[in-house]
Amino acid sequence: MTPEQIKLVQSSWEQVKPISEKAAELFYGKLFELNPGYKALFPEDMTEQGRKLMAMINTAVNSLNNLEAVVPAVEEMGKRHVGYGVKDEDYDVVGEALLWTLGAGLGDAFTEDVKSAWTETYVVLSTTMKNAAATVAA
Repeated sequence: MTPEQIKLVQSSWEQVKPISEKAAELFYGKLFELNPGYKALFPEDMTEQGRKLMAMINTAVNSLNNLEAVVPAVEEMGKRHVGYGVKDEDYDVVGEALLWTLGAGLGDAFTEDVKSAWTETYVVLSTTMKNAAATVAA
C-alpha cells in the first residue's frame, strides 16, 4: 500500500467512526442480503458482533503504517474462521459488503481513490487471513 492509500483509508475511517454502530448494521444487513445463509453463523442480537467488527477494523486501519504489528492477529483470525466454515469465496462477499457500507456511510466522500485504497486494504488483510487459513486446512 502506498502512503497516500493509507492516508485515504485512515482519514475516511475517521468519518465512519462516529456512525460505527449504524455502519455495522448496514454492513451485516448487506452481508445477509448478499448471502442469507450467513445469518445462521451469527448470534440473533448482532449489537456486540457489530462492536467487535468496528473494533477490528479500527485496529487494522490504525496499524496500516506498521502492518507487521497486526499480521499475527489477522492470521489468527483467518485460522479461527476455518472453524466457522469460512471459505475463500466468502471473503469476496464480505469485501463487497464492506465497500458497499463504506460507500453508503461516506456518500460523496467515497471517491474512486478512496474506494481503491479501501479495496487494496481489504485485499491485503483478506489475503493474509486466507493464507493463514490454508495452513489449517492443509
